[in-house]
Amino acid sequence: MKRKYFGTDGVRGPVGSAPMTPDFALKLGWAAGRVLARTPGARVLIGKDTRRSGYMFESALEAGFAAAGVESDMLGPLPTPGVAYLTRALRAQAGVVISASHNPHHDNGVKFFGPDGGKLSDEVEAEIEALMEQPLECVPSDELGRARRIDDAQGRYIEFCKSSFPLNRSLKGMRVAIDCANGAAYRTGPAVFAELGAQTIVIGDRPDGLNINQDCGSTHLDALKRVVSERKADLGIALDGDADRCLMVTAGGDEIDGDEILYIIARSRLASGDLKGPVVGTQMSNLGLERAFEALGISFKRAKVGDRYVLEMLKEHGGSLGGETSGHTLCLDRTTTGDGTITALQVLAAIMESGRSLADLAAGMSKFPQVLINVRLAGAADRVMAAPSVKAAVIEAEAKLAGRGRVLLRPSGTEPLIRVMVEAQDAAETQAAAAFIADHVRAVAA
Repeated sequence: MKRKYFGTDGVRGPVGSAPMTPDFALKLGWAAGRVLARTPGARVLIGKDTRRSGYMFESALEAGFAAAGVESDMLGPLPTPGVAYLTRALRAQAGVVISASHNPHHDNGVKFFGPDGGKLSDEVEAEIEALMEQPLECVPSDELGRARRIDDAQGRYIEFCKSSFPLNRSLKGMRVAIDCANGAAYRTGPAVFAELGAQTIVIGDRPDGLNINQDCGSTHLDALKRVVSERKADLGIALDGDADRCLMVTAGGDEIDGDEILYIIARSRLASGDLKGPVVGTQMSNLGLERAFEALGISFKRAKVGDRYVLEMLKEHGGSLGGETSGHTLCLDRTTTGDGTITALQVLAAIMESGRSLADLAAGMSKFPQVLINVRLAGAADRVMAAPSVKAAVIEAEAKLAGRGRVLLRPSGTEPLIRVMVEAQDAAETQAAAAFIADHVRAVAA
């Protein structure tokens, strides 16, 4: 299904350029209000991260919802999964998040949750897009939606996160460094771990509207590594701008990515008898993860890249655990969407239950060397993907790997890029195969 505005995770783009303009946001609020909140007195929750442009889009969306006759409850800065939780807990008809996740401040986006706290289906997004092409018709003045602030949204979400951690356990005695990415979790993240008993060292908790994800958070781990080393922390937790992702750092400074986090949680669930259905990764999940699950007898399936597709496959096969290498982990036995704070708590629970360190738990999985090369596009991705020379290069690389690795070529869902990914047992062979394919992609993409 070809969509005009919605990507793999809502609408996103540079602030001030289509579609991320205030007039578009107003129209989007109106269209979404018409589709998601059809009953009289319907209301939506609107949350945001810490980008300066969030104020502008918050006002525009609220005006659009009001024009559609929908009430708006403003949550202020709150992690994306917090909006999902409160949408369900407060029985709202929809939740809206103003965020561009791990992107820099000059980008922003809008994503939606349904009344169940889950992301919208392709069909619902298509219905919203269809209304975007219609003239905006405002309801009569006595039917306009009103807006109000919910002052205790952060406190409600903090308690929800804490409820995902075992009641018979605490984090007393654990020294934890937390990087909040100067984003939406700058208050909630540190509070959750501190209230569970951990000694916390916090960085990335001074948002100014422009420094979100800037040299911090899950896309920039160097600052967290330094703090873990200098302050002798047991581990580090890195969230992204809207706190739906989590990566970690061991006491020795090694990075723990989403595949390793998924392995640790799955193994813990298996040991306790709580693992349901297959574990779902994506086409980008490391081959080492698949082999590690095979050794444990855990069924593993791959979905298309994007947490929405991981979620769809989990629901289809009755699974409860899935995720992406980037750190977007779904624990459906704890919540409805990816949640960086809750993900970290599940890893910490595994550490407390086993008595082993983060490094020890991750050592059970051996990652294959993986090379990812992003090739920028000047034209349509479909033309590059279909080029005979590109197809031939992929076939040749796969033949050379001869079952000792794999190749993945795909267009980005959010940027004008073709992603070339190769992984194999030998690092030099992996690098050579990726460079070989990327050269052919560049020749066509130029």
